[in-house]
Amino acid sequence: MSVDKATVARIAHLARIGVPEDQLEPLAGELNNILTWVEQLDELDTSDVPPMASVHDEELRRRADAVDDGDIQADVTANAPDGQGGFFAVPKVVE
Repeated sequence: MSVDKATVARIAHLARIGVPEDQLEPLAGELNNILTWVEQLDELDTSDVPPMASVHDEELRRRADAVDDGDIQADVTANAPDGQGGFFAVPKVVE
């Protein structure tokens, strides 16, 4: 696959990227180099490689699914400038 100057201009327009006219040709060359590299990957035989969802083959640690309020209400409201009854007291904003 080859990318020409018009294709680069269209891609830049769709991506909402302002590319000056004098930069379209060098950018087309860079994109062609990238596409050539990607086409080289098609030559690899990956028939014996199992599909992966991630490169990291570990499972996440799981925690018990228990309902808990955290019991940290006092810690949360400790830094409040005006805490009343375990709540944040704020000034009235509606007249």
